[in-house]
Amino acid sequence: AKKKRPGYITYLGTMPNGAVVNDLLNWTNNTGTQFWNYANANGTLYYSTQGTGAWTVCGNGTFSAAGTMTSAVLENTFFICDGVGTINYTTTGTSFVNNGTALVIGGTGATPAPVAASLAEFQGRIFAAGTSTFLNWSNVGTGNDWTNDSTSQPIPGPGKLTSLFKSNDRLIATKNSGVMYRWDGFSLIDLATNLGPTSTRSIGNIEDVRTYLNREGFHAYGGNKPELISNPIQRQIYNDDGTGIVGTTFDNAPGVSHRKKYYCSIGTVTDDLTNETVSNAVAVYDYQLNEWATYTYANRPTAWLSYKDNSQVQQLLFAGGSQVFQISGTATSDNGVAIETALEGVVHLGKPESDKKWNYLWAFFNPGCEANIQIAYADTFTKANKRWVTLGDARNGVVEYKFPVGSSSKLLFWKITDNSKNARYNFYGLSLEVDVEDRK
Repeated sequence: AKKKRPGYITYLGTMPNGAVVNDLLNWTNNTGTQFWNYANANGTLYYSTQGTGAWTVCGNGTFSAAGTMTSAVLENTFFICDGVGTINYTTTGTSFVNNGTALVIGGTGATPAPVAASLAEFQGRIFAAGTSTFLNWSNVGTGNDWTNDSTSQPIPGPGKLTSLFKSNDRLIATKNSGVMYRWDGFSLIDLATNLGPTSTRSIGNIEDVRTYLNREGFHAYGGNKPELISNPIQRQIYNDDGTGIVGTTFDNAPGVSHRKKYYCSIGTVTDDLTNETVSNAVAVYDYQLNEWATYTYANRPTAWLSYKDNSQVQQLLFAGGSQVFQISGTATSDNGVAIETALEGVVHLGKPESDKKWNYLWAFFNPGCEANIQIAYADTFTKANKRWVTLGDARNGVVEYKFPVGSSSKLLFWKITDNSKNARYNFYGLSLEVDVEDRK
């Protein structure tokens, strides 16, 4: 079955400074009941307590507008960095301390933390990917001591460090050249690949499997070698017409994993086979079905966040401009804008060279939906040769349509469309009655 995606509603108000939200973060402290959501809007960090408080500027919440924020948690302390300044931390959730100038360790003076492009907790330490090639780590049990039992490890290979993540109880360091290294606390192992993430913001995690984007497609990494998983949508990633993902998007595309699905915002793309253009496109991979879909949203996502609320319900947020939105299973529109959907297929019955006389079509939906059924007769895949004809709607759930007299072609294209604000559809399939004339 195929179904129309859920819509979304606003989450709290717009950013007080009116700027575009570049990053979304979450921290739940050790009580398990207190959490804060964070939004970075052009270098100003805002927080919302329990997801209900209004967006409020964090204490010491000024960061670089050019930075990308990442975070890690150790000993009930939330650490963040933007890749430009030194690491900051909070124990209150509302006000941050600069780890480079304000912290005093054991009365011995300030111990500056490194400038970090990415953070990760591993083996009781905070690991920081420097802005060049050095992997740094803090003293065990704290992310505030970068002097005692703290050192660094150069990561070989071309490029600079971009991301850190844990997988299979190992720390994985990646560079913008695509090289990847595995660190177990003693040995640094070259993974002999150049298929690491080009967008560190695209990394999602489901059950210790990381999914991310690079210029070869979407890959999954589970501890051994990255595996390409995006073959069904490769034409939207790159193609001979140059209408796939724009080059710069590979470096900053935001992504997230949520409830066994992976979402990544990839801009505007055009499939060079169907010549269909999708604006504000989001590539969505369903782990359970091993299936790809391409969503289009009324607002282009610039950041994502999946987190658990106080009811332990996993929630999905995304930023679109200066507003944060919440995906909702009960929403039938994109914050009041109709959700446009199109599901297209082609039928040739295993004999694309043979003429066919199309007689009847039956289609199966949920009753009360507002989907429409279109068909096009053609002998080639050329878009200009398709002449779409609307057979009718699918309100009754099970529908039967007789093709117009003289309906004959080698290929039959079908399309399910919906542009409503009121309902979602479930499409269960279609059946055809057709006479095939074997080619002589």
